[in-house]
Amino acid sequence: MEINPTNHTVTEFKSEKNEVIDLMPLAKTIWRKKWGILSIVILTMLLASLVTMSINPTYRATATMQIDQQEAQVVSIEKIYGINDSNEYLQTQFELLKSRALAERVVKELKLTTHKDFDPRQAEPPMFDIKGMIIDFDIHNLIPGLLPEDFSEDKQPTDAQVFDRVVRTFMSKITIEPIRKSQLVKISVDMHDRKLAAQAANALGHNYISSQLDAEMEASITATNWMNERLVELKNNLQESENKLQAFKDKEGLIDVDGIVTVTADELSAINNRLVDARAKLAEIQSQHQQVKSIDKADWQKLSSMPAVLSNRLIQQFKTEEARAKAKVDELSKRYGKRHPTMQAALSELASAQASLKSQVEQVVASIKRQYQIASANVWSLKKSVEANKSEIQDISRNEFKLRELQRDIASNRAIFDTFMNRLKETTATADIESTNARIVDSAVVPGWPIKPNTKMIVILFGVLAGLIAVFLTIVLYILNNTFKSTEEVETKLNLPVLGILPVIKKVKEVSVAQTFHKNADKIFAECIRTIRTSVMLSSIDKHQKIVMVTSSIPGEGKSTTSINIADAIGQMEKTLLLEADMRRPTVSKVLNLMPGTPGLANLIAGNATYEECVHELYGGIDAIAAGVVPPNPLELLASDRFKEVIRELEGKYERIIIDCPPVSAVSDAVLLSTIAESVIFVIQSDSTDQKVVQKSVGTLLQNNAPIRGVILNKVDIQKSKKQGYTYNGYYDYYGYSSAQPEKST
Repeated sequence: MEINPTNHTVTEFKSEKNEVIDLMPLAKTIWRKKWGILSIVILTMLLASLVTMSINPTYRATATMQIDQQEAQVVSIEKIYGINDSNEYLQTQFELLKSRALAERVVKELKLTTHKDFDPRQAEPPMFDIKGMIIDFDIHNLIPGLLPEDFSEDKQPTDAQVFDRVVRTFMSKITIEPIRKSQLVKISVDMHDRKLAAQAANALGHNYISSQLDAEMEASITATNWMNERLVELKNNLQESENKLQAFKDKEGLIDVDGIVTVTADELSAINNRLVDARAKLAEIQSQHQQVKSIDKADWQKLSSMPAVLSNRLIQQFKTEEARAKAKVDELSKRYGKRHPTMQAALSELASAQASLKSQVEQVVASIKRQYQIASANVWSLKKSVEANKSEIQDISRNEFKLRELQRDIASNRAIFDTFMNRLKETTATADIESTNARIVDSAVVPGWPIKPNTKMIVILFGVLAGLIAVFLTIVLYILNNTFKSTEEVETKLNLPVLGILPVIKKVKEVSVAQTFHKNADKIFAECIRTIRTSVMLSSIDKHQKIVMVTSSIPGEGKSTTSINIADAIGQMEKTLLLEADMRRPTVSKVLNLMPGTPGLANLIAGNATYEECVHELYGGIDAIAAGVVPPNPLELLASDRFKEVIRELEGKYERIIIDCPPVSAVSDAVLLSTIAESVIFVIQSDSTDQKVVQKSVGTLLQNNAPIRGVILNKVDIQKSKKQGYTYNGYYDYYGYSSAQPEKST
């Protein structure tokens, strides 16, 4: 919440959507901690340098090898290996370079089992073998001596175990890196011994080539043995298939089978073709026959219009003559009657044309019927021929199918046999040719500098990481430490002026702190009190503020010692009364060294003590009224009319009344007292009290229209603040923080 001292009201913050995130406080905090962060970074970098310098350097030797996609030998055996894809083949070769078998050959060749970097028997045991403890964890490891084997001597690893560990260690130091878009591959070995690293890289390449030659030779021998065994089996299969063919010919009596099969096939084809043609012709004639059959024979006019009849040329000619005669009759009928000679001649001509057409139609219909009968008889005759030869044709087809099957078996067996025979001859002829698909392009040389540890990179990395962690911790501590540490934060968060600051006085009892101004034990503290006195007095120029209340948020913030020192400072210029209204935890009585039960404000309000009995003279001529006997109901006493009468009586006797009030968040006494005060001074302990607690306490006072004039930031650690970069608006710059500073008065 934002606190507005002008109208003494409390307003809510803006909504979260409109709230602007201010990163400036975080940046300032990081800047104040810059020297600490820088120290952590430098220290971390120094430690990283020392650690990396103590690490045994590792050297990398690299050899470059070319692996062809196709083998260079005379006889290709890709089919035997089943290799079809070049990329898969190269990837397989790269994995072979990483194989354990190849690593074992190099270990044996270089005798790495006796080298100090690989032999576990020569290695120095680590100071803390955490990994080994986790792997070999057992209950009797924690409490030795529980089992009988604990009393036996430590067993040394066997030669097989040493060899296995050396091989695994050597494999972890091998790096195979193919060069993109090429057939080259880099073989790298990382070791502490630079010369041994170069020897190992070269040994890997040479042993790979040797292993390839051995594999090819072994594959060639294996393929030859297998083909010999397979060739005998294929020869037997070929002989068996030829015997079957000859037995079939003898059984069926086929001397000129091909000729027989060919003649029978031609006959069958001719009959089938004739049958197909006959059926097509029958279907055509059957359609015409159905057309004429569906019409009455006497209705020759309708028959003449049928497509089958009308297609005849004579029919078309006679119909043309009939149409011409009809047209002539129609034309003459318009001029002559039926008995006119000319008309009689035209009708006679029409009748003659129709008679000719009718006769021709009957002939065409009869012709269609005869053709249908002939086509039906032809189809029936061809079907009989097919049925008669059906049994013979089926027998010939079966013999032909069986013959072709036996011939295919012989051809297949002979082809396989010939192929294996040729391959066997080629493999035997080239078995002693040594060729390989790989060669070393660049041999590994002894490296001149180590690849790790990369001291520069490690130091920079740890420095950056330490800086980030330090900044992160600074931000986290800043977020967790939600207290007021500077006057700028007070004025920004509370929107209240800072009347002054009071430095912390270390290794001094609370009573002595209350007397610090009077005894002038600390020059800067005294000057700060004078500054606060000036601020209080200047705030009452327009209107005299006689009653000044001093309070805080929670106990322990130093409001009582602040009240005593302010009263002491103002008492040098005005007649001042220090009134202790904190009846629950009184402090003034301790400063005055009063005996328990001494009358005070509670007794004065209750009326069982006089003013003279309650007033005590504080050092410097300042009057003070302590809390007195602690009552069971202090709030009721402060809210009574008698208390108001006491305040009015005291106003007539003193120019300034400083009231030491209880904390706001603890009890409601301060809220009640703020209604009679003309000025309220709020004390905040620096770098201690939570900001939300302070904001809530100040807000409570403002809601009750308390006249808050300003804030005093108490217990400021000057040395710590200087290191953190807090300037407090120039307070300490002017004072110079020197114990030799001469005393000043206002």
